Amino acid sequence: MISLEHPEMLFLIIPVIIVGFYLLRKTKTKLVEWRMLVAFLLVLALASPFTTVTQTISEEDPSLVLVQDQTSSMGLFPEEAGSELYKALVANTPTTLVQLTGDKTSLGDTIMQYAGGGNQIILVSDGNNNAGKDLPEALEFAKETDTPVYLIQPELKANDLSVEVLGDKTVFVDNQNEFEIVVRQASNQSVSYFLEVFVEGQLSQSKDFTLEGRDNSDNPIPIRQTFNTLGAHSLRVKLTPHGEDHNKVNNEFFKSVYVIPKPKLTLVTSEPDSSLGKVLNKLYNVSVVSTYPGAAALKGSKVLVLDNQLISSFSEAQMKEIKNYVSNGGGLVVVGGKQAYNYGSYLNSSLEEILPVLSKPSEYKGGRNLVLILDVSPSTSAHKSQGDILANAINIVQNENLKDANAEVIAFGSKGYDISGGFVFLGLEQNQKILIEKISRLTPDSQSKTSLNEGLKTAKEMLAGKDGELDAIIISDGAIEDSYKPSLQAAKELQELGVNLYFIHIRSVAPSQTDKTRNYYAENFMKELGLDDNYFHINMGERANIRFEPPKELPDEENEDEKKDIELDTYPLLEYSPNHFITGSVNLTNASITGYNGVTPKAGAERLVITVTGKPVLTTWRFGLGRVAAFTTDNGEGEGSRWASALYNGSSAKLISGTTNWAIGNPRAEEGAVLDGPDTWLGTPSDLTLTMYEKGIPELKLDGSPLDLALTGRNTYEASVNPETIGIHDLSGYPLAVNYQLEHRDIGLNEDIESLIAATGGKIYTEKDARALLLKDARQNSERQSDEPISLKVYVLLAALVLYLGEIIARRIKEMNKLKNAQVESESRV
Repeated sequence: MISLEHPEMLFLIIPVIIVGFYLLRKTKTKLVEWRMLVAFLLVLALASPFTTVTQTISEEDPSLVLVQDQTSSMGLFPEEAGSELYKALVANTPTTLVQLTGDKTSLGDTIMQYAGGGNQIILVSDGNNNAGKDLPEALEFAKETDTPVYLIQPELKANDLSVEVLGDKTVFVDNQNEFEIVVRQASNQSVSYFLEVFVEGQLSQSKDFTLEGRDNSDNPIPIRQTFNTLGAHSLRVKLTPHGEDHNKVNNEFFKSVYVIPKPKLTLVTSEPDSSLGKVLNKLYNVSVVSTYPGAAALKGSKVLVLDNQLISSFSEAQMKEIKNYVSNGGGLVVVGGKQAYNYGSYLNSSLEEILPVLSKPSEYKGGRNLVLILDVSPSTSAHKSQGDILANAINIVQNENLKDANAEVIAFGSKGYDISGGFVFLGLEQNQKILIEKISRLTPDSQSKTSLNEGLKTAKEMLAGKDGELDAIIISDGAIEDSYKPSLQAAKELQELGVNLYFIHIRSVAPSQTDKTRNYYAENFMKELGLDDNYFHINMGERANIRFEPPKELPDEENEDEKKDIELDTYPLLEYSPNHFITGSVNLTNASITGYNGVTPKAGAERLVITVTGKPVLTTWRFGLGRVAAFTTDNGEGEGSRWASALYNGSSAKLISGTTNWAIGNPRAEEGAVLDGPDTWLGTPSDLTLTMYEKGIPELKLDGSPLDLALTGRNTYEASVNPETIGIHDLSGYPLAVNYQLEHRDIGLNEDIESLIAATGGKIYTEKDARALLLKDARQNSERQSDEPISLKVYVLLAALVLYLGEIIARRIKEMNKLKNAQVESESRV
């Protein structure tokens, strides 16, 4: 493709044309036409035409930045880890040494600082980042700037244990509260320890435990404690290891607790003794009424709960009151049933304006079934495309638009094999992590061939009989010459199943990716299938941008949802947004319901819990200053129906309390002076917020010493405190716990970083392997495709010169012939 550096110069053609036509009318000779053509070429030369040529650039001496983590948490590893590697690298290629010291590790900030500019970054670290920019965000930036990041994991020389207590700081009086003790270790061995729990400084319980693996976060040790008096309280946990323990400072943890009165709720229900009513009455100060009590009765109530209410039971004036209540900061939880939502005429009502859902069945079923078909044949390793194949697969797994998808990963060399163990629902974060880990560990088989047809056959077996949107994505270096015909046949069989097929072709130097006429087999493959638009030919380091179409709508689901009246099928539940406040502490692994209301989430709403078929069960959003939750199953004990009885028992009951607490927002009474401040770590400031609901001069003291307060809003003051000692501190009656430095909480090697490193094109090494392989890999990663401009100006000028000289020569020859003929005629007359 030819482009112009100065296209504005083409406007000079206009006067050339005007002058040329004027001279043609005057002289009517061929000379004018020749001169006009020469002038056109000169104008074109002034416009500086150029074309671009793709070239492969390789640096023999890549620019490296070695980040040596020497913070206090690295005391578990050999001193000066990475020093020998730095000496080896700096002797062979330009290498910058950056050392991190002190009691905070800011890997994210360092990556952000040195990413780009042709650098490649080497981290000699345990991979634990606890200050500054988040590590995933920094590595994503490195990926976007084509900066490979390598991680050198030193060999662990000592073990260490740490303890932490998780749980709410603000709790309600006379309620049983559950706190969780998380114990971590640096190694992966079996260790035993003695654990003591102190409440208000008095020993409450003690017991020996054994830790298998790195931590017990999947099964933390519970502390169940009820506080019967208002105000400040404290917990302290002390861990005594029975074996090796490098650091004692992280064996003790303080937790401050502030106890407040139970917040007031208003429950509108015809079934006050339902499971829902029992849970709410146990946890909150509930006013139970059979009909809407009016705006005056809602004063002081933090949340209004409408349980299975017909829309006809509310007047428009009452709906206006409810809307004002929520807009001004009140919470609203609407519980479903056979008189609510699609069964209660909510559609297009005033109540529906407040809700995060439309009261009609969701036009969605079965989600998307996606198969990733990854090339792990030897050519991908030999021609350096393996890392990009895996990174593109990881990029797809992390695509936000695929949260509804069930994904299957197939690898192929000589054979196709399932590496994901069947389809995995991508709406769960832990499922994504598992898939990413499995993808990251794929390595080519040196004895295999590129048999794409085998991978496609395996995909067919997996997708046969599946409903919903069906997609299969091939990610390969395109070296499919030997398996082209059988692969084409296998792909056509997939198309007959209704599968949308995509091909991501990583550009490499593999010879078997093109035929004798230099056409790409992968491109021809997709053309023969009629899928030209689904072919993506990308360079190393790039990520294909596949735009997935939304799942196809069903013709009509209304009849199906009406059948739920008589069905007793079981619908397992899934946490669609597992990191939300409500779902963060809820385990729905074995939770299920037997029925639900048909609803459709509105734009801007957040689905938190769904059935395995994708039907919304818990959906939330903000309305004005208030929070609204649509809980679209019943109260657990409806007349003739018990859709959700399992959700009100055991650990699943946390879904109800979590939803209510979220809707409450701030549980503190809006009176007097209200202070809020999180517990913190030594060396990490805690930001305090003081709200004055009554007139007066705000005053706040830390351990008796006055604090300076800054007015930041109407009746709102802020301060930042950074106590210098570990323990419970007093903020004018409000407790603040300060624990060991955050540097010593996450200990040992970070096992969650592998996929993030791979996504940048980097790798993880031991220090020994790094000395042997890292420089070689860095040189390979320095290869990149570059579009170099090639000027065509000289060729245009040469053409103009040839035309000009050609015209002169032709004219001179013509004149000489004419003169010669004249002489001959003259001599003949003589």
